[in-house]
Amino acid sequence: MHYPRLDGVLHNAGLLGDICPMEEQKPEVWQQVMQVNVNGTFMLTQALLPLLLRSESGSLVFTSSSVGRQGRANWGAYAVSKFATEGMMQVLADEYQSRHLRVNCINPGGTRTGMRASAFPTEDPLKLKTPADIMPVYLWLMGDDSRRKTGMTFDAQPGRKPGIAQ
Repeated sequence: MHYPRLDGVLHNAGLLGDICPMEEQKPEVWQQVMQVNVNGTFMLTQALLPLLLRSESGSLVFTSSSVGRQGRANWGAYAVSKFATEGMMQVLADEYQSRHLRVNCINPGGTRTGMRASAFPTEDPLKLKTPADIMPVYLWLMGDDSRRKTGMTFDAQPGRKPGIAQ
């Protein structure tokens, strides 16, 4: 089957790894987090770029994290992988700024997911937003309303217009 173009890609897969001090990080867990969160994202992006560049208004969206902009103790591999995600987004946005491809990140914040529950088992999940709550931000970045936005990270805020991360 032949596809003439691809209008958008959302990178949302991710591994958390161990939440522990850097000196306790297991090398195999570190490598696994980097493989999924950084290398997998890079390889898939590289493979899909030709199709994205055929679109009149392509959108490439990476899911990031606040720990990818401000490191925090014990977040080790995950934080480093999200710094890499932010950097990859910035490089790609700069490389394709004159083309019909916009590249951005979304920081979903605390969201009711299995990964969040495993990281914070005592946290009340009912106090967290659901994936459906933040979907409008993802859809906005994939749609034409965000056509002039590239190289930015947006915080997902339910019920509000998407805002640039601080």
